[in-house]
Amino acid sequence: MSVEGFVRGKDENPASQLEGCETKPPVMHQEAERQSQEIPANKFYEYEKLHSRPFVSPESEIPEDLLHLYYSFGYDIRRRANLQLLDDRTLIVIAGNILILLDILTKEQRFLRSCSGGGIGAAAVCPSMEYFAVAEKGNNPHIIVYEYPSLRPYRILRGGTEREYSYVNFNHDGSLLVSISLDLSYTLTLWNWRQEELMQSCPAASQEVYRVSFSPYHPNRFTSSGAGHIRFWRMRSKVNGLKLQGIVGQSGKYGTTDVKGFIELPDGRVVSGTEWGNLLLWSRNTVQVEICRRNGRNCHSGTVLPFALEEGNLMTVGADGFVRVWDVKMIVSATSEDPNRRFKLEPSKEMMVENNTCLLSVVRSSSSNSSIWLAQDSNGVIWKLDLSFSNTASKPECLFSFHSELIKGLDVSKRSHLMVTTSLDCSVRVFDFLSKSELALIQFNQGGTALSWAPSSVSQSQDLLVTGFEDGVIRLLELFNHERLKTAELRLQQAFKPHSAPVTAVAFKGNGEILATGSSDCTVFFFLVGRKYCPMGFVRVPGPVQALEWSAHSHSENRLLVLCQSGHVIELQSPDPNAEVPTQTFLLSDLPWRSFRFKSIKSQIKREQELARRQAVKEEKEEEEEHPPLFIPDPPSPLCCGFYSRPGQFWLSMGGFDAGFLYHCEFSENQEEDPNQRQDKPFDFVPITDADDDPVCSITFSSNRKLLLCGMSSGSIRIYPLQPGDHDLSSMRAFWALSVHDNQYGRLQHVRFSYDDLFVLTAGDDGNIFSFCLVPAEEVQEHLQTTEVKLPSPRVGLEPLVSAADITDPAADSIETARQKLMKKNLHHETEQKHSRMQKQLEELQMKFQEILLENQKLPEHVRLTPEELRVDSIHQQLEKLKEQKTMEVRKQLAWEQECRSIALRKIQTWFADFVGGDVVTLYAIGSSRCVSTYRLPSLSEASPQVSAESGSDLPDGGTEATHNLHQSQAEAEEDCPRTAVSDSSEPAPGPSASLPSKKEKSLHKARLQLGARPKENRQKAAERAEVAQAKFAVRRQEWAQIYAEKPGKNYEDSELVQGILQARETIDGVKTSVMTLKEKEEELISLEVKIRTKKTEMNRKIVALRDSKVQLVSRFDAQIQQLQKIQQHLPPQLRLPLPTPPTLLPAETPERKLQCSRIAVEKYMKLREQRLMGAQQQGGAVSILELLEKEMEAEEQKGKQKDEGAETSTVSSSAVTGQSKRTKGQEVGDEMEKELQKEEEIRLCHEQSCLVEQLENSSVTQFDAELHQLYEQKLHLDIQLKLMEMQMLKLQQEVLVLKRFETREEKLQEKLSKCLQEENQVLLKLEECNQQLELKGAEMIDLKKRVRALTDAFQASLGENCPFEEFLTKVFTQKIKRVQMEKSPLHEETEDGEEDSDDDLDSDDYSSKKKREASLNVRPKGCKPELLKSTLQLRHDRVELEELQVKERKVVEALKKDITSLQEKEKLVKSQRRAVEADIELMNQEKQQEMNEVEVIIPLKLNQIQLACKGPVLSDLSEFLALDKMELFRMDEQIQQLQADNKKLNDQFHRDLKKRDRLLRDKKVKSIKVNDLENQCDELMMRRFGRKVDLEALLTMPDSTRLEELEQEKKRLLAAHADKMKHLETQVDEAQMDLMKETRRNTNLLHTTIDLMEQIKDVKAKISSSKKKKDKQPYQDHRRRQNQKRIQELQELVKKQRQQADALKQEICLLSSAGGPVLPPLQKTPNSPIPPAHAIRKNK
Repeated sequence: MSVEGFVRGKDENPASQLEGCETKPPVMHQEAERQSQEIPANKFYEYEKLHSRPFVSPESEIPEDLLHLYYSFGYDIRRRANLQLLDDRTLIVIAGNILILLDILTKEQRFLRSCSGGGIGAAAVCPSMEYFAVAEKGNNPHIIVYEYPSLRPYRILRGGTEREYSYVNFNHDGSLLVSISLDLSYTLTLWNWRQEELMQSCPAASQEVYRVSFSPYHPNRFTSSGAGHIRFWRMRSKVNGLKLQGIVGQSGKYGTTDVKGFIELPDGRVVSGTEWGNLLLWSRNTVQVEICRRNGRNCHSGTVLPFALEEGNLMTVGADGFVRVWDVKMIVSATSEDPNRRFKLEPSKEMMVENNTCLLSVVRSSSSNSSIWLAQDSNGVIWKLDLSFSNTASKPECLFSFHSELIKGLDVSKRSHLMVTTSLDCSVRVFDFLSKSELALIQFNQGGTALSWAPSSVSQSQDLLVTGFEDGVIRLLELFNHERLKTAELRLQQAFKPHSAPVTAVAFKGNGEILATGSSDCTVFFFLVGRKYCPMGFVRVPGPVQALEWSAHSHSENRLLVLCQSGHVIELQSPDPNAEVPTQTFLLSDLPWRSFRFKSIKSQIKREQELARRQAVKEEKEEEEEHPPLFIPDPPSPLCCGFYSRPGQFWLSMGGFDAGFLYHCEFSENQEEDPNQRQDKPFDFVPITDADDDPVCSITFSSNRKLLLCGMSSGSIRIYPLQPGDHDLSSMRAFWALSVHDNQYGRLQHVRFSYDDLFVLTAGDDGNIFSFCLVPAEEVQEHLQTTEVKLPSPRVGLEPLVSAADITDPAADSIETARQKLMKKNLHHETEQKHSRMQKQLEELQMKFQEILLENQKLPEHVRLTPEELRVDSIHQQLEKLKEQKTMEVRKQLAWEQECRSIALRKIQTWFADFVGGDVVTLYAIGSSRCVSTYRLPSLSEASPQVSAESGSDLPDGGTEATHNLHQSQAEAEEDCPRTAVSDSSEPAPGPSASLPSKKEKSLHKARLQLGARPKENRQKAAERAEVAQAKFAVRRQEWAQIYAEKPGKNYEDSELVQGILQARETIDGVKTSVMTLKEKEEELISLEVKIRTKKTEMNRKIVALRDSKVQLVSRFDAQIQQLQKIQQHLPPQLRLPLPTPPTLLPAETPERKLQCSRIAVEKYMKLREQRLMGAQQQGGAVSILELLEKEMEAEEQKGKQKDEGAETSTVSSSAVTGQSKRTKGQEVGDEMEKELQKEEEIRLCHEQSCLVEQLENSSVTQFDAELHQLYEQKLHLDIQLKLMEMQMLKLQQEVLVLKRFETREEKLQEKLSKCLQEENQVLLKLEECNQQLELKGAEMIDLKKRVRALTDAFQASLGENCPFEEFLTKVFTQKIKRVQMEKSPLHEETEDGEEDSDDDLDSDDYSSKKKREASLNVRPKGCKPELLKSTLQLRHDRVELEELQVKERKVVEALKKDITSLQEKEKLVKSQRRAVEADIELMNQEKQQEMNEVEVIIPLKLNQIQLACKGPVLSDLSEFLALDKMELFRMDEQIQQLQADNKKLNDQFHRDLKKRDRLLRDKKVKSIKVNDLENQCDELMMRRFGRKVDLEALLTMPDSTRLEELEQEKKRLLAAHADKMKHLETQVDEAQMDLMKETRRNTNLLHTTIDLMEQIKDVKAKISSSKKKKDKQPYQDHRRRQNQKRIQELQELVKKQRQQADALKQEICLLSSAGGPVLPPLQKTPNSPIPPAHAIRKNK
């Protein structure tokens, strides 16, 4: 019984952080209360309430249970850990939006749908096998924990992520659950799932996390791994909750690797897999050792995955298909003596599952002590493995097999419930979806991309399948029922290759005569259907083919609709089956066609909809708003699918921007325009609800066209009911929708109805195939009992036949390419035949011409024709011209081939010759066997010459920081400037206050008349004083501005100090540290390479120069020998001296001659090649031809040498014979003169001979050998240097490789850092802008307050003194009124009327009582002047305006404060992100530096060069020693001393700076106190002088004021009036001073009396102490003693009273003695009686 449904989750908001980890408690108060209570163990959620249904359009009659999920023929193979085991026979797998519970034995399936509707992210089974968790995807998804086997929802975990979960896992006791979310930070969340409590969450890593696993030995530990990282976690309980601490593993020199699996050992260490196939043993967070096999072999080929620890053995699986077992004891005790820290270990057991298997996950059977495991293969197979490794262990068994890649083709049979699919996994499968079984499978070497089931018009038995593949091959497959095996099989009937790119569509014509195929190579090929499919031709289309559709039978003409991915639609006329097949090419250039190119109208549709909406709601600002802009996507949107509607009309579904509509299009009548330049718009459209980002990818109809089935890009399926014959889709409104495949990568490309419309079949890019039935499952079972699948029976004699020949080579030629090559070959053959015929004719003509010449020679001379007469000039000239023309034509024809061959030759020379920098020249000595060779110089890389040009110096950071600090200090100075400077520098704002002086003049006109005019002299003096004061204040403001400009900012840093710190960081011990950047290392490497090349080039130049001198020496030697041979020709043999051995040039000394070939050699090579092609010789290939050519050339050279030697011998012999003949003649003649002359000639020749021989023997041969010996020694020294430089270069190359491994990671981190910095700068700019606006608003608020205060002052000034209407006018001025009421005030109506009229108007009965009270204030009382009331009302109007402005500004200020608060929070978040990225960069730099430090450096040393710094002999093993240069050691000692001195100097300077700082702080404190005292004194003086605090600058710079003049006049009048009173008061002051003197004298006497009393008290105390000593002696109390005690008490009270009187006198003295203080009356006498003198007291006593 299947369980289906959705569960829609509520949105949850992330919560605060807890000690570096995010805690996400529920936001809602109700849920907080629910979580605070424990959830009972027997609580379950009601499935019916959680169950959701497919979406059905409202108010439609579509049934909710329209489709029932019937079976799934696959699952998400590519998903990691997508195989879980509930019990011995039940598996859990995820397939799109479905969780499948698969029975291993019966292969029955039960289903659980995704509760969120967005898919399922991961699943996990509790160790108790009683529960399993399903983590979902979507908007704020949940984790649902189901109880097994009831499948009831037990717990729902909310708020763990906002997008999707990628992994979940239980701990070993099942009490906790951990989840990984697929967000930017890959949040790790820990759950107490039984109480639905989120315990803790924090970011797991910056890269994707693959797996999380709890430790089976330590409950508070768990490990996570993923892309390029592994992390070790610990859980710790704190007072405020749980805390998670994670440490990232440092792989060090092993480099980063994706860790897909790991296992924890009992001692806490972890063994993890790698991408290269070895195991890593982790101790804490570092790699202890790398485990590999012997001889450097890897543990596995490819990725390795440890999955179990059983009985002291570690089990691993790999991408190579092996399961291997390793001894854990050996791993635990692993130590490595290898410097690479590699531990060699061989597996104790291993098992090969099958070839080409790649295991992703392994789960164990739930039975106790069971050795059965189930494995998930990425090739679509679920294996059953017996890992007991015993002799009786069973072989791996394939339980299930599915497609493992994208499904590219699906079709159904037209007569039975059969389905065929093809995928990129190179397989074609046939399914019986009624009986839920797979019938047939066939594999190829390329992935399938298109598929079609041939109609009954092609094959009556429905046994033919047409499949297209990635390499452009079309294969015809025949399905038949094997009678002997009782199984269905697929057999290859024919294979042909019409395309050179993947086949994307195949379609049969309605009558089955023609097959059309389309490909992404922009071609459509036609084949004539028959026993053998024959090609008819092809057509080129404007874009890659997306789909093909033949017109229906109802159309008048048979046409093919070609849909291209680029948005082009082509309609092709069906080719004539009876037409002749073209012989030159298959291109059908004359085939009629029509074209359409889609132009986007979506923005226009949206615009019209928006305008209609505005028109409907009748917006007030419709005319002011702009119309929505039109947008045309570039590049155009891709075409998804389409179909015919009527002849010439069709529907299209577009992707990208144009998604969300179905467009009705038609071909235009104008087809002369270029298809690529066309812009055709649809004439109608149908909107698709909620599909703007979810285009329709596939469309199909039911057999009666009443249902339209749509496959969406989001993996959902939609069904639209249609009216019969609705080609315009006008009834396409209501629909039924259901999410089936994965919403992210499950693009639904194929949907089909079965032949009886009973089933719906879907196939998506997630590799899943689902079958749905339109009737309940019970009816399907009844139908299954009555219906049997009809498999085609085999033809007679079919079974013994073998399959047809297949095309297995992906690079095989297509049909058109093969024909073009055949045509070219035939043309070449015809050309050669024509050439041979012409050659034969020419030879015949030449023979005839020779015969004519012979006959002409036989004729008599007078009849014989001359050669000139035999030549026919006209014919010869014509033939020459014809020859030149043909030669030019041939050259033009061969120009491209000639250029191609020359370019190929240059490339070969560049690759083989230029790359190595020429051949090696070996120069041999003449007199010895010593030789010197040049260096082979490989060409430098292209980046070498550019490195020096690109390298440049950047500005130091110190200058930038100093500039920033300077700007910051200036900004702070502007902020700290006195407000008076700001107020004075700014102009007064215009407003109502600007008009106040004129109103004051009107209101105080009467007072001015009474006071009279002020003298002009006083006015001028006041103006001069104001100008002087303004000048002083201006100078003071400039001084303050300069002081604040020079004031350093809070974060100011001295640029020199910053530069020094940076330099100190870059240098260690006086040596600049190497900056670990790839660019600089490459520059250093290239510079070293250039240096090596320069030295080698210089040595090669010397060797070649010496070789050239040898060449000259040999040529000179040969010339002298030839001269000697000429001399010896005239000498008799007995006088001839032996010739010296001439120096020769060996081939190694002139290697460049190897590549120089003569025309004779080329001709010989061509002859040998022709002989080889004609079959004359049967050896080897081209190499044997070259060897034969070299042998023949050597033989000819030897023959030439033998001829030369023979010629020399014959010359010598002839000369001897000549000499003998001459002597014979001389003897016969006997002439003595001739003998003398002959003797003189012999002497001369002998002398010349001896000179030449001596010159040859003493030639420069010895000097040449000496130079070669010297050059040989130089080369030896250079070899030593070059070896050292090469070792340095090897080190640099290793460092470059290390840096390149970090380059991608560094670029990503730098990109993240730049983004964070950019975002932080944007936030800071916004924050600064808001602060500036807030400051401006604050200044405006202050200005408004000043203006309000000025209005109040103006109002007070207008009242004057002793105004009888002051109370009334004050109420009028302070009245709170609205602007509207104020505008309607009757003031403007009664300004010209009398008092009686205004009173009557205001007392109207139309006003309410409140209105009357308000209006009464507007009535002018009797005696009050109208101007005064009008002025007051105007001032009130101005005050109300200013108050409204204040309210508005206050609102703006509050909004700015809120923005600043939000920006500050965002700034904190961005800074935390930036710090995290900087921490990652720092960690990466540490890893990089660690690997750089591990690069080995080789330095050759002699034993006499080694000296130990410590005393003792030199050890044999120096591997643990640090090698340093002796001078470097001395320099380091000196540097240590220098650093110590510098350190001492800096410490002294630091102490001096501290003292200076303390002194400055004290001075600052004193100055601050002084400033505060002065400010208080100033405030006190202002209060005494003015009664309030005033602006002194404004007071001193105040211009002439009439009010001030009046006050001064009033002051003078008052001073004159109170002069007598002042004199009287001065007299009283003098009298009070005299009284004060008397009281002072009296107080002095009292003080003396007090002193006497104190002395008496002292004496009394001494007597009391002595009396206490005598107390022990006297047993009774004396009466005298009692009297003394009473006296002491009286004296103490007297002293107390005198002290109080003394204090009162002191206060009175201070008040009287203060300068300028008020004169106070004398203190009243205390009620106590005057103090009697001491003797009087004693007398009384």
